[in-house]
Amino acid sequence: MLTDMSSIKLSAVLEKQIQRLCLNDFPCGYGTWRFCSQRKTKDSPEEAETEDIHALLDLLSCPHSPWRHETSWSPQAPALRQLAVLTPERLHTDFIYNYFTALRIVGKDVSVIDDSLLKFSKLEELVLSDNRISEIPPENLPSTLKILELRANRLSALNSLTNCLPPRLEYLSLGSNSLVLRNNTSCSVKTMTVSDLRPQLVSLDLSDCEFKAQQALLSALSTLTCLRTLVLEGNPFTLAPSYPGFTVDSLPQLSCLDTTESLDENAPVVTYAYFITYDCLNTQKKIYSHTFFSFFLHFICFLLPYVCAKFVLVYYSDFSTVSGHSTSKLTWSECMDFSHTQTYIVSDLGGLKRFFNRGLYLTIEEEKVKKTWFEWVTV
Repeated sequence: MLTDMSSIKLSAVLEKQIQRLCLNDFPCGYGTWRFCSQRKTKDSPEEAETEDIHALLDLLSCPHSPWRHETSWSPQAPALRQLAVLTPERLHTDFIYNYFTALRIVGKDVSVIDDSLLKFSKLEELVLSDNRISEIPPENLPSTLKILELRANRLSALNSLTNCLPPRLEYLSLGSNSLVLRNNTSCSVKTMTVSDLRPQLVSLDLSDCEFKAQQALLSALSTLTCLRTLVLEGNPFTLAPSYPGFTVDSLPQLSCLDTTESLDENAPVVTYAYFITYDCLNTQKKIYSHTFFSFFLHFICFLLPYVCAKFVLVYYSDFSTVSGHSTSKLTWSECMDFSHTQTYIVSDLGGLKRFFNRGLYLTIEEEKVKKTWFEWVTV
């Protein structure tokens, strides 16, 4: 049966993604698997049940586990699956919808944003890039939205998506849409006013939108008094030598135009830091001697940097748990030496074996911090 590609609703895609989390199926939810160890070890039911739950949690994250599911569409999805193991009684329908604060639905051929999106009442970030969306009904967007990304869709009329945007919206990305200016039509950029594009917008991306009339566009954007970052690269008028100077003169509040920054006392300063995160075991009492080993992580990025991190493990006997850890934060460079040495309290040998069988995985993370110029110089 052929699917009508022109009417794929966002709610249908989101429901499928939530269903694929299998929150009621093994190893999540209620079932006999939660208490199998308790039946086997009647003398210590609490210990057995706790060990069983940790084994179930391992099945969610082990790279080779058949119960490890795709969760990149929301940062809250992995934590929600863990809750389905630890406290499945909490996962009623409203709790699940309210748990999500960020959704990323990219390349799913979504064409309709329906009112079911309002069920996500705490949603702050919505990424819908590379879909087939041609219209944004503002009444279907949660009022809590702060970030809205609609790159590479089929948007053409600015007034269809700038009218009555969510009141807390700070970042709006409309890049790679054919938002061509037309004279005396419903989608003329001149129809944009303070009530259309929310004046509290801090960052706006209008790159590769086929804009040709720079003056008309900048006149409309001048209503955005809080705007600090503006991306216009890829539009025809950016080829003119006067483009950057005329833009900065027209919008003096900008701190960043495309990739060029100009700082002032009130403009926000964006800084970046990089660090490594990893999971490790921990408990309380020392029994075994310590072992030292080093991990060298070589990962492919734009500059192919070389990252070195050192870890010290001390083996202990009490029941262990897995907790998250991180290195110090460094600025970007081709060679980043974190010089990270840490002593950890590790659990029983059985737990240690399961941990090593699962594998120790290092994740490189980027932290983006926005401060005012005054805060930056006084830190």
